[in-house]
Amino acid sequence: MNQVGNNSPVRLYTQATKMSANMSDVLKIKKAFLALNANKIDQVNNIIKGNPKPKPGIQMTTKGPSRKQVIIPMSIENNNAFMKNSSLHVANINRQLRNVKLEILVDYIQSDPLSITIITNKISQQSDLLIIDQYVKNSNDINALQVEEPRLPKSKSYLKIIGIPFFPHENSQERLTPNDVETILKQNHIFNNIFLASRPRVIKVSPKSDMSIIWIDIWDVQSGSNAKMLINRCFNVRRYIATICGANINPDVPQCKNCWKWGHMTFSCKIQGSKCVKCNGPHKSENHHEFRWCCKVNDKINPLRLETKKGEPCPHSFKCSNC
Repeated sequence: MNQVGNNSPVRLYTQATKMSANMSDVLKIKKAFLALNANKIDQVNNIIKGNPKPKPGIQMTTKGPSRKQVIIPMSIENNNAFMKNSSLHVANINRQLRNVKLEILVDYIQSDPLSITIITNKISQQSDLLIIDQYVKNSNDINALQVEEPRLPKSKSYLKIIGIPFFPHENSQERLTPNDVETILKQNHIFNNIFLASRPRVIKVSPKSDMSIIWIDIWDVQSGSNAKMLINRCFNVRRYIATICGANINPDVPQCKNCWKWGHMTFSCKIQGSKCVKCNGPHKSENHHEFRWCCKVNDKINPLRLETKKGEPCPHSFKCSNC
């Protein structure tokens, strides 16, 4: 681009002509459609020039929770026993981590119905996970056989497989099942080191079609590298050729672990305190035995209601809090 003495750019004749032509087109559209705003005029102008709106890209990978935490699945009994001294466990784990001169430290520990989550100041490495795993399994009152290996949280990617008949077995009306799909994936080398986040779902392409769509969710990283490696890959299923495609994210409806209602996450719950998942009372689920009348003795009714022994599950049934 040419420059003049005061360093201001000078537009070429062809550039000025293109801008003038574009402006005249915009003015014509404005005169023809007086009610349109500027954004609508630009859209009409792009359509006339043959510049369609670009298709939105597929969002197939969820972001997932922070990886600055360690998830350890365990039984409810182990969970309750471990969380009674959670502050002591934080101090002991940090002491062991410092002894081997690791920079990672535990901030706090929280519990879910089927696991404990250890929140850390950094992303844990394999050596950190090993120390945490040994400490948890060697803790008092913990049954190590009911404690699974520690893991870091991951993202999910959503994929679909097309090209497989809904009735793949010759001379049979036996439909394709999730078990069949899992067997097919295990036998194919392109799914090595790929782990399913849930069971596959098999549906028909349409009610009158004989072909199927298989929806699979896989564990992935936030960049979606596992999904990108699989997309557009093909493999054989008997005499058919199946193709892997990306699918838009379809996360499950969240359920709050505080009030047990559907539709919002635990951290955005609006109620004060907690509710029991069993009886919907104003207490935590693990304290149901101590606070709920149904588990206490009552000799004024017939038949006599006996006290539920400590450590035994509540035998009484209640209406679901969401029903």
